[in-house]
Amino acid sequence: MENTAKPKKILRFVLSALIVAGSLYLLQRLLMPKYVDGIVEGAFVAEYYREEKDHDVIFIGDCEVYENFSPVKLWEEYGINSYIRGSAEQYIWQSYYLLEDTLRYETPDVVVFNIQSLQFNESQNEAYNRMSIEGMKWSPAKVGAILASMKEEEHFLDYVFPLLRYHTRWSGLSATDFEYLFKTKRVSHNGYYMRVDVRPAENVPEGRPLGDYSFGDKAWEYLDKMDALCREKGVELLLIKAPSLYPYWYPQWEEQVEAYAEEHGRRYLNFLELGAETGIDYTTDTYDAGLHMNLSGAEKLSVWLGRYLQEEFALTDRRGEAALAAEWEEKISAYNAEIEQQYQLYGLERKEEEP
Repeated sequence: MENTAKPKKILRFVLSALIVAGSLYLLQRLLMPKYVDGIVEGAFVAEYYREEKDHDVIFIGDCEVYENFSPVKLWEEYGINSYIRGSAEQYIWQSYYLLEDTLRYETPDVVVFNIQSLQFNESQNEAYNRMSIEGMKWSPAKVGAILASMKEEEHFLDYVFPLLRYHTRWSGLSATDFEYLFKTKRVSHNGYYMRVDVRPAENVPEGRPLGDYSFGDKAWEYLDKMDALCREKGVELLLIKAPSLYPYWYPQWEEQVEAYAEEHGRRYLNFLELGAETGIDYTTDTYDAGLHMNLSGAEKLSVWLGRYLQEEFALTDRRGEAALAAEWEEKISAYNAEIEQQYQLYGLERKEEEP
């Protein structure tokens, strides 16, 4: 009897453990934010893993990349296959680890990094940390991102088991949490967040004087690490400053980035100084008074940047690749469908493109 009772006890224990683990997993999936409406930026990082990994250009950075550049336009105009690994207020150490994570899957020709985040030397907000990190797949890169990002009051285990962080979210549950329990809809276009509405930039405030304009040691450390990683992998690193009028970009910050680019032999583009070339019009090309570009602004920037990428980095036009072109046809269809939806949503008329 003892010989048969012992295996049965073990089996019951294993089954009980599996039931408990499964229940906790389902509970965690239910309580975690889904980011499919409202604040959708938290979904961007995870969407990358659903893509074929064969990109020519990878963008890394905060909202100044995912709202200001259109991968669809880069493909339509130049046959450049690109993806934006952006997230809200993405700090430079998170950009580095997202780059490290990306290079586990593919080796692009060019990485485009927006340098706005150099102004931060420490994480400012747990919510932004989570929108950048939780969507990452588990790897040493994700562990590094967590350790580099955690504020004093945060705990590593809360990232390992998000249920510990979201267990009080019961009152905020909606039908969306159940609908997207296991699979979420796409909310970006290769990482691009679309807005078609218009709010002109008016009375943009000047920056307040700072006591110290120097970027912090941690920020420089991770820019150095990004530069070194790209050199190790044979990837070109292009530094950019998007044409966002606010937050204010100080001349003293510009001088430091220019000096860094020259010292390290990296190209640097400040789009705030390229308005005549790109054709950006702050009365028509921004949806939030100059913080970010709307669709027309993002497409103008993409047309200019695509030409620059093709000329300076000798990128190949890949529109002749049948399988890739077929994938992009589907993406373009979804892109155009959302344009129509947004024009209807905001009660706007779509202007015909000039020949």
